[in-house]
Amino acid sequence: MKVIAAYLLSVLGGNETPSSHDLKSILASVGAEAEEENIELLLNEVKGKSVVELIASGREKLASVPSGGGAVAVAAAPAGSAGAAAPAAEAKEEKKVEEKEESDDDMGFSLFD
Repeated sequence: MKVIAAYLLSVLGGNETPSSHDLKSILASVGAEAEEENIELLLNEVKGKSVVELIASGREKLASVPSGGGAVAVAAAPAGSAGAAAPAAEAKEEKKVEEKEESDDDMGFSLFD
């Protein structure tokens, strides 16, 4: 990842075709090192391609990758009082949990003791 970041920084700096030496000097300026194999692999993969093309193809690939949490299936509650009571009960339970967290103050410890 750091080799890719160095490549992109070099391109943003105006060097459209950075060399291995360019990437190594960028990485050395922040105290990072990279293996020559990784640098050469990256340079071989991007040879003859513009950064705009690479980013566009990467976006297409990322669009097909599932991300985030899965869809949550929620059953619709009937319009009766049972559906309204459930959220109220959950709110009370959450309030009790908060009270327990606040009760840690009387344990005899203070932040500034």
